[in-house]
Amino acid sequence: MDRRLTAHDKDIREPLFEFLEERYGKVRILEEKRTGRARADIVMIRPGSIWGIEIKSDHDTYARLAGQVKNYDLYYDYNMVVVGSSHAARVGEHVPDWWGIISAEDCAGGIDFYVVREPSPNPHVLPERKISILWRPELARIQEQNRLPAYKGKSKAYVRKVILDRVPAQILWDQVSEELFERDYNTIAQEIRAYKRKR
Repeated sequence: MDRRLTAHDKDIREPLFEFLEERYGKVRILEEKRTGRARADIVMIRPGSIWGIEIKSDHDTYARLAGQVKNYDLYYDYNMVVVGSSHAARVGEHVPDWWGIISAEDCAGGIDFYVVREPSPNPHVLPERKISILWRPELARIQEQNRLPAYKGKSKAYVRKVILDRVPAQILWDQVSEELFERDYNTIAQEIRAYKRKR
């Protein structure tokens, strides 16, 4: 069985990451990110925006796609689905008009990607869900950058609401992207412990 277009096979992911970098410039890729009740295959960070990307290979079905679309649309500024070529003609019937579509075709030299439809801004993204991708130390740095009180002892939900209320959106989302560009999974546990000691 040809597994080069299966959703969890790195044979599609690595070429896809290269394609996204070539097409969109400065990006950072986060894989398998929890998104509400679903798990985003790929979260792509761009300056000022966060993109959700779902992969549906030729071996996948649309059984879970409706629920995935609903969750992605709460969290990300733009959303795209990457599909095996057998799905390319009909996947538009299963995702909203603002979702982008990329077709992945298995060729002799590897996998080729074709943009069937560019994404439009997601009209349903909720800022309070979008900012929840940040960890507490990242929120704390945004508070410092914007000269907000530390709010020690307050919940993350409270801090997120204050940030959303007090920081202009254009400034905030650039800062959120920068935090995610700089995120270091090797040191974050240490950062969280250090933050908790300061509280």
